[in-house]
Amino acid sequence: MNRNFGDTIKALRAQHGLTQEQLAGRLNVSAPAVSKWERGESFPDVTLMPALAAELGVSTDKLFGIDQTSASIHYNKVYDSEDYYWGVEPSTMCYDVLRYLPPTRPLKLLDIGCGEGKDAVFFARCGYIVSAFDLSEAGIEKARSLAEKARVTVNTFTANLLHYRLTENYDILYSSGVFAYIKPDLRAEIMANYKSHVNDGGLAAFQTFVNKPFIPRAPEKTPIYAWKSGELFTYFHDWYIENCCEYVFDCNSSGVPHKHAANRMFARNIKEID
Repeated sequence: MNRNFGDTIKALRAQHGLTQEQLAGRLNVSAPAVSKWERGESFPDVTLMPALAAELGVSTDKLFGIDQTSASIHYNKVYDSEDYYWGVEPSTMCYDVLRYLPPTRPLKLLDIGCGEGKDAVFFARCGYIVSAFDLSEAGIEKARSLAEKARVTVNTFTANLLHYRLTENYDILYSSGVFAYIKPDLRAEIMANYKSHVNDGGLAAFQTFVNKPFIPRAPEKTPIYAWKSGELFTYFHDWYIENCCEYVFDCNSSGVPHKHAANRMFARNIKEID
């Protein structure tokens, strides 16, 4: 996955007639760092993504190879309004994160699939050091606007969770509702990548939709790959599970009232118990 990202940088750099040293100089990084990006061995820091895209003359979604998939088309359309599609109130999951790992010291948090940014902005207001990404540029723009109104900093960028892999560590990984876009054959790899980039004592706070025979399929306009009940928990069987639960809730996101079943998990990366 990283290889595709590196190939994109290399091709765009060549199109602009830049050497690795010249691109590195413009970004205030080392030439070996650029070389590692191009070989697919690492990603740039998230705070560098907008500057890197600007130097290469593309959007951040182009940088990550995001094409106009049905999901990106759908969410760019539904987010293209002044109103916030999902509202601006944080998910109840956010309050559990505060309880399990409060920001009593500087803690880095990544919101995976942040949508319009309501949860990411909430975390920033609480004092976390927040980064967030989504495949919808329209959603990211609204997240930036929401952060500006709240007078907080959220490092936002456009990326597709199917392609983007973490290369830096976080204290908290957070995601609500987007894992249903991950096909089953990618889940083990993506979850392993996420687990390997949570600091000791850190937290994974994840929610995903699950299949239930008594709940009709939701009228989504994009491909959804619901998980099996309990599947999310199995990837974290060797972590301390602070809490895991299953619940059913009402939804009207498509304009048609329907229900979802979901699994919610808070798992802590503990190496040893004192």
